[in-house]
Amino acid sequence: MIAIANTDSQEIITLLHDAYANRIHNLKHSLLLANEALALSRKINDKALIGKSLNQLSLFNMIRGAYSRAVQMAKEAIRCFEELEDERGVADAKYNIAGAYYKTDNYHLGLIYLFDSLAIYRKYDDHHNQARTYKSLGTIYEYFGDSKNAVRAYKNAIDAARKVRDINMVSNVYNPLSGIYLKQKKVAKALRIIEQSIAMKAKTGDIRGMAFALYGRGKIYTHQGRFEEAESDLLSAIEIHLAAGEKLGLGMAYHKMAALYIEMGLLDKARELLKKGLTFSTKYNIAITKFKCSYLLYRISKLEKKLESSLAYLELYLQQKEAVINTQTLKVIENYELIAKMESMEKEAGLQKERAAIIEKQERAEQAARMKQDFLSTMSHEIRTPLNAVTTITSMLTEKAGNEDGLLESLKFASNNLLLVINDILDFTKLDTGKVQIENAPCMFNELMGRIIKTYNSLAHKKNIRLLLETDKDLADCYEIDETKLSQILGNLISNAIKFTDHGHVKLTIEKLDSLIDTDELKFSIADTGSGINEEHFDEIFESFSQPKSITTRKQGGTGLGLAIVKKLTELYGSKVQIESSVGIGSVFSFKLKLKRAGAPGKIALKTADGLKGKTVLLAEDNLINAMVARKLLSNWGMIAEHVIDGVQAVAQSRLKAFDFILMDIHMPEMNGFDATQSIRNTQNPNAHTPVFALTADITAESNIDYKGYFDGFLRKPIEIDRLYEALMKASA
Repeated sequence: MIAIANTDSQEIITLLHDAYANRIHNLKHSLLLANEALALSRKINDKALIGKSLNQLSLFNMIRGAYSRAVQMAKEAIRCFEELEDERGVADAKYNIAGAYYKTDNYHLGLIYLFDSLAIYRKYDDHHNQARTYKSLGTIYEYFGDSKNAVRAYKNAIDAARKVRDINMVSNVYNPLSGIYLKQKKVAKALRIIEQSIAMKAKTGDIRGMAFALYGRGKIYTHQGRFEEAESDLLSAIEIHLAAGEKLGLGMAYHKMAALYIEMGLLDKARELLKKGLTFSTKYNIAITKFKCSYLLYRISKLEKKLESSLAYLELYLQQKEAVINTQTLKVIENYELIAKMESMEKEAGLQKERAAIIEKQERAEQAARMKQDFLSTMSHEIRTPLNAVTTITSMLTEKAGNEDGLLESLKFASNNLLLVINDILDFTKLDTGKVQIENAPCMFNELMGRIIKTYNSLAHKKNIRLLLETDKDLADCYEIDETKLSQILGNLISNAIKFTDHGHVKLTIEKLDSLIDTDELKFSIADTGSGINEEHFDEIFESFSQPKSITTRKQGGTGLGLAIVKKLTELYGSKVQIESSVGIGSVFSFKLKLKRAGAPGKIALKTADGLKGKTVLLAEDNLINAMVARKLLSNWGMIAEHVIDGVQAVAQSRLKAFDFILMDIHMPEMNGFDATQSIRNTQNPNAHTPVFALTADITAESNIDYKGYFDGFLRKPIEIDRLYEALMKASA
């Protein structure tokens, strides 16, 4: 019996090997071989071989468009491999499930399964499967219009494939990469790598892959006006896909052939193909092909001046696209932890490569720091987008419903505390790259100090310590101050003092040291009765991410960036923080500023006034939750908001009617906020001179000097309600 089982096992392994090898030129034969392998595996009840057979059948069914069947078989395979504790088998099954999901309309589920698979493949240094997974991730990023991450994923796929000398996989990645370069107008580069792909496919005999390569070259020929050559390539691609039963590729080829016929003026041929493509993609739930076909049908009707049908197709296209892309985008945001996990893995892989180069060039510390700051900046920005909804909704509910049971105030405190941590990271990143400048404006000095103390009073009260303020009676009422940055300096020093003080008090003292014609030199001191600091740690505590172990326990928490931010901000003022401290007695942090005396600034009307009532706003925001929050906030002020989901729609709407204000998100699909605002400013339309405010979570947006002049201001997400109101009031004055 053992000999018979061994013979059967070897036969099954051979069948599976032949099935996988045949997939590139005869998928039907691969299905027959894999089904035979599954039957034999069940006969001898070999769980490992049953799982492998199911995985191959799942892959082949996914390729031919039998997506439900593919998912069903992959999930059965997972159960087999989980019993055997075979992680790599589980990874293969999850990869197949991911392919079935993202090729239909479940992009967020595709991401989840791909992330899980990639983690396992990386654990076992499985470069072949890493390459496959990175390629699939690149495809999903392309669906969301994120060409930067798509190119990065494709290049990772090429690197992994080259490590195992898999030229077939390299050529598979060249196909979509060529398409991205074509969109970026790098036509020569796109043509060069697609020709390389075709040559590789001819060498390996991958007929199915050749169809995708010919499709890619057909796109380039269409762009170059080489219509006969384009038609020949696309017809060949369609013929191969039909023979292989490849559904996704066939839908793509139908769509691109129709686009070619539109360019050639053969509208009837194009319409026939598009209707076939629409029926086909609807039947197999290929969502992205479906709305692309609807868009080309709209273009044909428009060219034929059939206004009613063009409008119907346009509405269908917008509905289909919004239903897929926006819904999926929200689900991706909801699964943010997995995306962050993926980003972290990719950053870590990049960091390992950088470390090797750093050792060779004797620059390890500098390069590692740069990688860390890039990662923190990217992640912090992504977190701010969903956090915008939390903080803004909480503030609105508190104003509307009050806070009788204290729950809203607790939620507000928690979300604001999280925002402070994120802002520390963002502010330090900006300071570290030299992108921060002092921006002074008249400010009522004592009022500002009072607000700062009030902000941290509750924190001191919870620790049963006193927070005190003592100011020199000779201080001017008003100085020219960068209110935000001085608040950051004092806020970080005060919160730090409270953090390390368990009894006694924290005291802010401000005294005038000297006066000139229009300037006072002030000394700010923050004294505490806390744990104190050893002198040997004085320099260390101002370094980023530093909290000396001798004075730190987990209860203190924090990012370790507060004092690093204080150091850099005071240096912007041309000052320096001094420390006096005794262990067990307390510490005093002090610095000096020269401030120009000023007249009292004018005040903006209270938010309860009707200054904005009836004003109209065009809101460009691709995140539906953030759009809902912003519209609700604006309606509370009596304003009328119209919402569009990308820059293209914003430009179109700006040409139809005049608005009092435009609030423009920066990162949007189709056209970003920079380009949309530039278009509105530089073309004849009712809003060429309308105040436009960037409303963004991107901390680098304001540093973009090429576009900064087009905006009346840059406002951060999460929305700072008072700042938004003040900006709109000033613009309407």
